[in-house]
Amino acid sequence: MLSLATPAVPPGLPAAPLQRPTGAMTAYGAVIRETENPRAIEYRVLARAAAMLELAALPSAGPADLPAAVHENRMVWTAFAADLAGDGNSCEDMLRVRLLSLARWVFAESDRVLRERKSPQALIDVNRAVMLGLQPDAAAQPDPM
Repeated sequence: MLSLATPAVPPGLPAAPLQRPTGAMTAYGAVIRETENPRAIEYRVLARAAAMLELAALPSAGPADLPAAVHENRMVWTAFAADLAGDGNSCEDMLRVRLLSLARWVFAESDRVLRERKSPQALIDVNRAVMLGLQPDAAAQPDPM
């Protein structure tokens, strides 16, 4: 059984901070943002959030694992929504609208998962679908919508 204080984290991934990093972690994060492709960063954080949700849905997960995983996923989508809503975002308007709508759905579905004890599978599926769109090969293909 997992500890109440530690949410389920996929092997090889560090535990998600429930607070914003400070000090060296902030500086390290700035280096990553400056050197890594933004799509790769987005892909990585979505994969991590999806993996946390998957582990939190397992029967062996502790009672705090699902709320922690949902919180982490909300933080990811909050960051996406803030970036998408910013004036400096270079995404096409239609893509921005679609992703902002999807973020709103993620927030509502997160509430349903926690309040109505729904499975987080739909949240996982959305993260995985967006991850597919972030892959390098997907960027070269035309938008089907």
